[in-house]
Amino acid sequence: MSFLVRLLINAAALWVATQFVSGLAYTGSWPSLFLVALVFGLLNASVRPLLKLLTFPILILTLGLFTFVINAVMLLITGWISERLNLGFHVAGFWPAFWGGLVISIVSLFMSLVVKSHRRNEEE
Repeated sequence: MSFLVRLLINAAALWVATQFVSGLAYTGSWPSLFLVALVFGLLNASVRPLLKLLTFPILILTLGLFTFVINAVMLLITGWISERLNLGFHVAGFWPAFWGGLVISIVSLFMSLVVKSHRRNEEE
């Protein structure tokens, strides 16, 4: 999947999470939402693998459920960086980050499946 498509999916998923999860807020413009999505994507590409490696025993013991905690940490870090850069994205704490991470995962998965299905239909 191309970088731009992935960025659009992340931006849409972040926006949906701010609409449904109390404690997640976005007050910026659309261009800054893409910057928030870029920060989120960069963190997921760089920090997340390291966290998964460091927490591998816990991931095994919890049968992968600790991934939700890692998702929450990624969203908390994204919120922290976004506030420092004045991008308008705010995360109020761990539980909003936890539920927001869950919403983002579901929306991203659904949108990725739709995009892949659409691309497969175009190739036929």
